[in-house]
Amino acid sequence: MYKLLLVDDEPIIIKGIRSFVDFEALSISEVYEAYNGEDALESFKKYLPDLVLADINMPKINGLDFANAAKAMKPDVKIAIITGYDYFDYAVTALKSGLDDYVLKPVSKNDIQEVLKKLIEKLQTAHNQLEISQLVHDMISIPHTSEDAGYKAKIQQEIEANIANVDFSLTFLAKKMSLSSTYLSSLFKRLYGKTFQDYMLSTRLDRAKILLLSTDLKIYEIATAVGFEDPNYFSTSFKRKFKFSPNRFKERARE
Repeated sequence: MYKLLLVDDEPIIIKGIRSFVDFEALSISEVYEAYNGEDALESFKKYLPDLVLADINMPKINGLDFANAAKAMKPDVKIAIITGYDYFDYAVTALKSGLDDYVLKPVSKNDIQEVLKKLIEKLQTAHNQLEISQLVHDMISIPHTSEDAGYKAKIQQEIEANIANVDFSLTFLAKKMSLSSTYLSSLFKRLYGKTFQDYMLSTRLDRAKILLLSTDLKIYEIATAVGFEDPNYFSTSFKRKFKFSPNRFKERARE
């Protein structure tokens, strides 16, 4: 759910937005108001909203100065400005410097609904990319010695090559690395802090999470892509780790 800050020195515009926008359909649960740039900045500091819709021409602090200050405090906030034709060139310049969108006066229900929808889509995309980056970062850690690094690089190479291979096992990996299964089991636990089976299950589920966030593949296709022979077992394992079924996880990401 998202928090929205409305900023305009004309209360009737804010009242109109409140009356005709379906906030629930946009997953906006909290809506705050401010009537000048100075109050808007105070409200932003207090509530740290996810979305901002602000008039470009306001007393005390104009909309662009307010937006720049808000972005400095919370870089991932998505901000759209409301502007008239007299300020259109100014608005275009602002977009090039980091604002996310604009809407021209006189505003309509559809204008506001669409611009908020666009801001939310940008926010979702940014959050998904951040989560994917974090997942990828967590998958790759640097061992402490050069020998460990060499083994781990080889192991990672085999894991990447066999992520969809349902027959990939500790024995399979040991043969590829010309090591005994017993030695590799001990080495793997030292390098990764968990057993081969536990690591592969976790890695495959994390990879599935990335695919759910970044593709439109069906659940059974994702299960196959990450080495699960049985889609039902995949769904059960995914829910056990992430508390949501794959379908529900994808729905929540879109919400």
